[in-house]
Amino acid sequence: MGKKIDQYYVTKALQLYLEGLTYREIERILGISHVSVMNWVKKYNIQKVQNLDFHPTYKILSQSELGNYFSLPENTKGSGVIVTELGDKFMIIKWERFKD
Repeated sequence: MGKKIDQYYVTKALQLYLEGLTYREIERILGISHVSVMNWVKKYNIQKVQNLDFHPTYKILSQSELGNYFSLPENTKGSGVIVTELGDKFMIIKWERFKD
């Protein structure tokens, strides 16, 4: 029968996949097998939008580090940012344009 994974982690894994993270990166962050993530992507027919003008980077921060991160303008200037909760930490996903 296998282990049942909470739907919260399925949703988080699919969100991270859509944000551009690889299966292995999602595995390291959430502690869920990359094969499970691949199976969910197939099951729910998730399609990534390919945009080569931007690339995502991510950081995992505590709540106090998150406040410090946003207090510096250079961390958000010229980029898009999403913050998502990961247990007692926060993940920042940031998109920056590739430099010519």
